Amino acid sequence: MKVLVVGGGGREHALVWRLQGSPSVKEVFCAPGNAGIAADARCVATKADDLGGLVALAKSQRVDLVVVGPEAPLVAGLADRLSAAGVPVFGCSAAAAELEGSKAFSKAFMARHQIPTAAFGVFTRIDEVDRFVDGASERRWVVKADGLAAGKGVTLCADRAEAKREARRMLEGALGSAGARVVIEEFLVGREASLMSLANGEQVVALAPAEDHKTIFDGDRGPMTGGMGVVSPTPVMNSDAIEHATRDVLQKTVDGMRADGRPFRGLLYAGLMLTADGPKVLEFNCRFGDPETQALMMRWESDLALELLAIANGKLPTTICFSSDAAVCVTMAAPGYPGTPALGQPIEGLKRVAKMQDVKVFHAGTRQQGDRLVTAGGRVLGVTARGATVEKARALAYAAVTEIHFEGAQFRRDIGARP
Repeated sequence: MKVLVVGGGGREHALVWRLQGSPSVKEVFCAPGNAGIAADARCVATKADDLGGLVALAKSQRVDLVVVGPEAPLVAGLADRLSAAGVPVFGCSAAAAELEGSKAFSKAFMARHQIPTAAFGVFTRIDEVDRFVDGASERRWVVKADGLAAGKGVTLCADRAEAKREARRMLEGALGSAGARVVIEEFLVGREASLMSLANGEQVVALAPAEDHKTIFDGDRGPMTGGMGVVSPTPVMNSDAIEHATRDVLQKTVDGMRADGRPFRGLLYAGLMLTADGPKVLEFNCRFGDPETQALMMRWESDLALELLAIANGKLPTTICFSSDAAVCVTMAAPGYPGTPALGQPIEGLKRVAKMQDVKVFHAGTRQQGDRLVTAGGRVLGVTARGATVEKARALAYAAVTEIHFEGAQFRRDIGARP
């Protein structure tokens, strides 16, 4: 098979790397890719938002499968256009991608189909926000931008005043059109977990669970980010918990989307809060998670390409196999992230890490500048290691992190340390 991966971040690097190891794959190339992906596959300078260019590329290269990494092209309809052109694509339709593209749509969908989630309200005016927050018994709230905001559209608020301030900030344009409408929901207490699945429009098969670390600082402090690290598996999701969430969240979602005339075929991701009342959905994503994918690809042992192709053809794969080993991914971010990151910092130490066994560095925001590799984004690298236990994988990942240097590098020191 000849496979095209769309995107240029750490998730796409992990997908490219694992697809290269699929026995059924002859060639993998990536559009647009990044400096790290270029070392593992051929990169083509077609941007992920150039839908027409991507369709033309897939047809001219006679690819057997397109794997869409980011959410924005799916929301814009890339999978629909590829399917119409007769190109097999792993990625859901624009109608199905609204589960991620609009948090207001997602919350209304869950309420309609009785999928457990936090109580919420949807608003476009600050006076409506004020009345809702002041009139409720809850003290703590979560404020979310309705649209896509690259992981920066969620704020955990300590009190009512902060919730109103944050809603005002979004409604007044801090996040552009993504914040023109906001969702305010109750603050759930529990442990967070990520459960991704492959869905063929009618059925789902759950993948190995993972636990993301969203905030910038140790101890789950500071502003939210796109993800500062992940561990898989997570001790908070045993086989019973996975079965429960698959039945009551993932399958009910696929059933509801089919009933609504929006069949979901692709990667269905449920961000869950494991509360005393059972799992509740924090968010849905319509694509592989980032950085969850980096850890999962380290553990994936069956033929990824064949399994994604099965979904593209409306079938449900039955051969998915994960290693019993654990994987830990530590994100190294640029100074200033999750605000405005400092770019162009030289990166050193990657050649030393490349010699370490059971370690892979996935590039998220890098570029080649002459003979030097430099930072080119907020999240720069996903340093990922595999080990017999979480503790061993964690120790190996941090041993690799200490070998890598760029000015002002930020990383959490507690990824995978939760009991």
